[in-house]
Amino acid sequence: MYISKDPVRGYNEYLRLDEGEGIKAMMDVALLLMEEGDTYTFQETEKEMAWIMFEGKAKVEFGGKTVEMDRPNPFDYNPYCLHLCKGDTCTITAHASSVFYVQKTLNDRTFEAKMYMPEDTDTWARGVDELQGTTRRNVRTCFDYENAPYSNMVLGEVVNLPGRWSSYPPHWHPQPEVYFFRFDKPQGYGAGWVNGDVVEIGHNGLAVITEKPHPMVACPGYALCYTWGIRHIDGDPWVKTRIDDETHAWMLDPNAEIWDGSNM
Repeated sequence: MYISKDPVRGYNEYLRLDEGEGIKAMMDVALLLMEEGDTYTFQETEKEMAWIMFEGKAKVEFGGKTVEMDRPNPFDYNPYCLHLCKGDTCTITAHASSVFYVQKTLNDRTFEAKMYMPEDTDTWARGVDELQGTTRRNVRTCFDYENAPYSNMVLGEVVNLPGRWSSYPPHWHPQPEVYFFRFDKPQGYGAGWVNGDVVEIGHNGLAVITEKPHPMVACPGYALCYTWGIRHIDGDPWVKTRIDDETHAWMLDPNAEIWDGSNM
């Protein structure tokens, strides 16, 4: 499932876990757009929630703490990410135009609110020496089962270079996942494999992935950053496991022969 919207100022709902594709994803997903002087307060009575600041300048107040945030863009700067348990509250005040990706799910457990600062993000440069650099990208993890085992979610980002591939070689996992796309230029586009269908992906689009391999590619000239959010399955959390597509598993061999076009 792919959802495309033209979001407006305020809270833009993409998925609800109690209806439509949200039932399959088991998560709420939204995009919050704020202008200078706007405030927005989050509080969920039954759901844990997390947001990533895509870009902007704002402050957030939670649990007696105040954090000032400044992220010019998601390509050159690591994210700010706030993770709250049910019942917790946070209030965001925008100092300039700001964009937040929001993700929520049910969770009976309680835990201390955690603000992941840019320096806390685990960044993994992948594909650097593989497949002639065609899958080179940065995978950023804010929290997963390793550092937040009390959570029912995983949240991070991928920075996809123009003309390059990510989530590749093709793989899948039984836990549902969502990708939310932001391009460095709003007319940017690419392609993605979503539950077996090939779709055109664009700025502020959302892919809901519940089965089958799901590689992504950005068109030349357009840089792509997308959040990736995984919902753990009860008794089967996502622990960085991936099931590779057997058809294309041969390219994982470091000695695999790949035509390099040197005679062109």
